[in-house]
Amino acid sequence: MSDEELRKYFWQLAERAVAPLIGLAREYTSPSIERSVLLRMGFSSLEAKALVEKVIAHNLMGKGAGHVVYRLSRLEEIDIRTAGLKLLNDVGWERVKESFGVRSC
Repeated sequence: MSDEELRKYFWQLAERAVAPLIGLAREYTSPSIERSVLLRMGFSSLEAKALVEKVIAHNLMGKGAGHVVYRLSRLEEIDIRTAGLKLLNDVGWERVKESFGVRSC
């Protein structure tokens, strides 16, 4: 095998090995990952914890807590922090759910 063929074969094997991991990362999340995302978006740890709990309660965990906050901020044309605080105060959940096509219970 030439160096080029070996390099190409290596990357083919690497892609096959990593593909299942990428799929899992896209499909699954956890409360700790979602809290981490919210922390990086500027929320305190207490706010992040409460937001994640509310996201779970509203059956939106599969969308991602950060995405939920971001979606409300775009829908209402407000900044991220204000959107998160509105959600913490139970304002905007119905609008976010409608935008994701999720029915309320």
